[in-house]
Amino acid sequence: MHPSLLVLLVGFLYILGFNGLSYLRHQGLSTRFIVEGLLITGAGALLALVLPFHPLIFLLVLYLITTRVRLMIDLGNSVAARGQPERALRFYDLALRLGADLHSRQVAGINRAAALIQMGRAEEAYQILRPIVTNPEARLGDKYRAAACYNLGLACQRTGREAEAIQRFNEAIDCLPSSIYAYGARQALKKKGGQK
Repeated sequence: MHPSLLVLLVGFLYILGFNGLSYLRHQGLSTRFIVEGLLITGAGALLALVLPFHPLIFLLVLYLITTRVRLMIDLGNSVAARGQPERALRFYDLALRLGADLHSRQVAGINRAAALIQMGRAEEAYQILRPIVTNPEARLGDKYRAAACYNLGLACQRTGREAEAIQRFNEAIDCLPSSIYAYGARQALKKKGGQK
């Protein structure tokens, strides 16, 4: 098979696979991801006509370009896990500047807010998380929704919004009962003598 046809096949399968996983996670399809993937695949196929290269190299390049936002978020999470929320914020901010789609902006916002909470900036975290959690069109998937509700509960608790904190912790539990977010929410509610 000609290298340009292999590049087209690899590109289309990659786009289909990644969007299929997003769809299965109830996160919706990313138009930006599809358009970027198609443009890069088309450019790669044209380049392969002139300069044949291995399709795995193309797959690596396609992956790095289309997941650049998620890679920055993951780097931020890694830094935050080592107790450096200030540095993590820089990765989340960079992720937001790299052309993030709606879902990736929401995920970056959730992680950004968690870092702000670690830094004692709960009101800023609240202002980021509230629109994410209350947006009826947000398609976060259970994991991210539970994370957003739990972190919003923490932000509410630390800014004196006790009733909303209880509501958000309960939503985190209902969303994904076996998650670390549900566990944290249960612990927070136990300390308050609250529900669940």
